Amino acid sequence: MDIRYSANQRDFMRYTTEEIRQEFLIQKLFVPGELTCVYCHVDRMVAMGCMPLQEPLPIHHGIDIWKSFGTHYFLERREIGIFNLGGEGHITADGKIYPMGRKDCLYLTRGNRVVTFTSKDAGNPAKFYMVSAPAHTAYENRLITLQEAVKRPVGSLETSNKRVINQFIHPDVLKTCQLSMGLTVLEEGSVWNTMPVHTHERRMEIYCYFDIPQDNVVFHIMGQGRETRHIVMQNEQAVISPSWSIHAGVGTASYTFIWAMGGENQAFDDMDGISTMDLR
Repeated sequence: MDIRYSANQRDFMRYTTEEIRQEFLIQKLFVPGELTCVYCHVDRMVAMGCMPLQEPLPIHHGIDIWKSFGTHYFLERREIGIFNLGGEGHITADGKIYPMGRKDCLYLTRGNRVVTFTSKDAGNPAKFYMVSAPAHTAYENRLITLQEAVKRPVGSLETSNKRVINQFIHPDVLKTCQLSMGLTVLEEGSVWNTMPVHTHERRMEIYCYFDIPQDNVVFHIMGQGRETRHIVMQNEQAVISPSWSIHAGVGTASYTFIWAMGGENQAFDDMDGISTMDLR
């Protein structure tokens, strides 16, 4: 398991390109037949990738749960949101099977003991991308398909950011302790995901970029509004965004990304906007 410790905004201004990538970029989410795990000390969020082949993979595969989390099983004191970015598969949680098509989402509440991941076809394996947050109580497991997500069209072609925000794990859809997740799809010809930018001091965020066409990249912009830096990201990579950092991206082609938030509240309007003309 890869552990990332908190970085402050003052030290961040002195980071080299490689240091920024080592601290915030999650480069390899999907390894055939394996589960990858990044434990982030920013709000104790955990990002994971799982790519099962012939055999099902348990959520604790390759992880010493007690050493890593101090609990007897992964979701003893956590909740988790899971998206499938690959072929068809299913997730089994305490004996109940949830079929997962591409871009479907599963929320598992605190208390699920045995969770396994399975691909329908090893030649076209499922790719389960997950973000987990600490949880103080339990609600209900729920499978949300792309068709069932709350859709919010925003942006325009004139500003190169016409897109649809699909809210999956969201207060308007279901109850969670603190985790919120959704999937934003940019229309062809649009490349900006968020502009003007903002920060939210009470929530951190993790972005996972995918459906980036071959030989294209996304420039993820982060840092304070007057001290911005960027990370060049490729397909199926994720980036950690602390609460003090802006989080925006522009691609060399249109793409899709998953946003995941956790922190003090779930009030999506609780943010501090930054004028584009004030960016440096």
